[in-house]
Amino acid sequence: MKTKKNIFNRTVISVLTLGLLIGLQSCKEKKEEKPGDDTKVVTFSPDEEGFTPIFDGKTLDGWKGDPKYWSVEDGNLTGKVTPETLLKSNTFITWEGGEPGDFELKLEFRIAETGNSGINYRSEPIDTIPYALRGYQADIDGKNRYTGQNYEEKKRATLAYRGEKVQINSQDNPDVPGSMGANVANNCWQSRAIIGSLGDSDALKTKIKAEDWNDAHLIIKGNRLQHYVNGILMSDVTDNDLVNRKMSGKLGVQVHVGPPMKVEYRNIRLKNL
Repeated sequence: MKTKKNIFNRTVISVLTLGLLIGLQSCKEKKEEKPGDDTKVVTFSPDEEGFTPIFDGKTLDGWKGDPKYWSVEDGNLTGKVTPETLLKSNTFITWEGGEPGDFELKLEFRIAETGNSGINYRSEPIDTIPYALRGYQADIDGKNRYTGQNYEEKKRATLAYRGEKVQINSQDNPDVPGSMGANVANNCWQSRAIIGSLGDSDALKTKIKAEDWNDAHLIIKGNRLQHYVNGILMSDVTDNDLVNRKMSGKLGVQVHVGPPMKVEYRNIRLKNL
């Protein structure tokens, strides 16, 4: 037999249950709301602790480059060369927030098939060329012939091709005339030793997406320089060259001399070690 008390209790429970379900649905709907077009939302997984965004997705604040080539489009740091703005020398946009030494850098990049770019670090400006950098570079190109390798811009050239673990030998005498040019042949530094393999270059290339977004992760600590793409180690350099190596310097990204192109960067995060 149902009493008035039992009916009342069941009614209260039903109302409370219904209210809880409505509340949960409301929370779910709020989580699924999409930000407006002018909002850039960057989320970090637990392993991102210590990383700081250095590009706000809206402006070029904190960056210095030629506005003819660099802008923000759709929330992305964008480098673009048109038929009317073909380059005579490579140009960079440089982060003005410091000169990192030991650090990790994470970002996403997308590049057109005709594009040629790269992430420079521990680099220095060149006084005679506006917006130019000299130094280490995590190479990026649209055809993925070079993406992932370690190339030293306007200095020792290729230090490690994709798939190579390399040791750069020490250059102990900085006063030897022509020592820099004498050690570069076929666009590659000759005072180096391949000490291991990270995999076949063509096999590693299949892990890089063409004309789509890829993750880049640089781990730069002491004299060891590691370049990852999509979580895979692509090149690994130990630089024992006391004369030519750099232990800190500018950070920037490049558009290269060549045909019209477009490269985009987003979610740029830095962690000092």
